[in-house]
Amino acid sequence: QVQLVESGGGLVQAGGSLRLSCAASGSIFSVNAMGWYRQAPGKQRELVAAITSGGSTNYADSVKGRFTISRDHAKNTVFLQMNSLKPEDTAVYYCNADIMPPGGGHPFGSWGQGTQVTVSS
Repeated sequence: QVQLVESGGGLVQAGGSLRLSCAASGSIFSVNAMGWYRQAPGKQRELVAAITSGGSTNYADSVKGRFTISRDHAKNTVFLQMNSLKPEDTAVYYCNADIMPPGGGHPFGSWGQGTQVTVSS
């Protein structure tokens, strides 16, 4: 069993910053790609940023230049530094990880429970 636990969400004024963290734990051999998604009310969940095990990153156009994704391999943790936040960044942010289980087998995706980010104007 694998758990992804997110932290760092909250309420911030426009132009402010927040840093999200997500730690994966449990029955894990290794973690491949990790990423952050978000879902605003009435909208579909969308990719915000992703990072491979090799450190390559990918960002949604709407957050490029403002958000930075990074990871700590030793702690199976991924971070999202969010700067210059806008009201349209308001959403529930979800962590996702591609998990390789111990003893071989196929990798599988795992999701966190989500953390609310609210940006006031």
